Amino acid sequence: MSGGSLRCIFGPVPSRRLGRSLGVDLVPLKTCTYDCIYCQLGRTTVKTTERREYVPASAVIDELRRVLEAGVQADYLTFSGSGEPTLHAGIGDILAAAKRFSKIPVAVLTNGSLLWNKDVQKALVNADLVIPSLDAGDANLFRYVNRPHPDVTFDIMLGGLASFRQRFCKPIWLEVMLLGGVTSVDEEVRRIARLAKHMAPDRVQFNTVVRPPAEDYALRVPAEVMERLAGLFDPPAEVVAPREPPPSSAFGAADREAVLALLRRRPCTTQDVATGLGLHVGESAKLLESLLAEGAIIRVFQTGQYFHLPADRE
Repeated sequence: MSGGSLRCIFGPVPSRRLGRSLGVDLVPLKTCTYDCIYCQLGRTTVKTTERREYVPASAVIDELRRVLEAGVQADYLTFSGSGEPTLHAGIGDILAAAKRFSKIPVAVLTNGSLLWNKDVQKALVNADLVIPSLDAGDANLFRYVNRPHPDVTFDIMLGGLASFRQRFCKPIWLEVMLLGGVTSVDEEVRRIARLAKHMAPDRVQFNTVVRPPAEDYALRVPAEVMERLAGLFDPPAEVVAPREPPPSSAFGAADREAVLALLRRRPCTTQDVATGLGLHVGESAKLLESLLAEGAIIRVFQTGQYFHLPADRE
């Protein structure tokens, strides 16, 4: 299936936590409740808490059905992408449809800002896994790191995480994004650990900047520092590390539009594109070089690797 015919479904893409992940993208680029300094998609252009049907749920469901019927292989169907997925008012119907169409487990990646909302809680009951974020241990750092919409206070966000845990009986993996010189110090991590303990997630996972962030002062934390800080959690947090690329599976021949659709959602290395679209790495390199030559994408060096992203990204 050509990537050019797809609006909301992308990948599969390689995920450090979820293996081969087929993405479901429900909101326009950078429509979010936060404007996180570390976001790989750049700065938020539409900061909102308004839940509405940004794209018709029926269109997403039809697209998802067609992709799954084409035989795509994935370890997870992952609701994520261009912004905060729980802003879509029809996410519950789309999750229910995904469970009807496929036995592939469904994960929702959310910043957690709307988990206080009873409608959001009800919508997520069909997910098999929810991965919310907690990036700060106090209100000041929350505002600095996540730059939330004024309607989302630190206390509202924390209350939502705790309330959702009481309602959602399936796995919750809490993601903590550590930033060099900001949250990667012992006292800040201890504050986050105390809060996380009350939320009783099934796992706590440490992450850090890997792809080019929205702000150049959002710095990566070395692996050995993360490993040490993980011990401040009880039980210790997991450090999310890159996985070995899984074997390619046939998603169909990737074309120019498929690569661009992937890069619009996340900056990728040559290997990321190859793994995500089921290509030989040499073919991935040729496609990327062609897009570079025509000026459709740019290449940036970050954290010791070259990443590719659309040339029109601001």
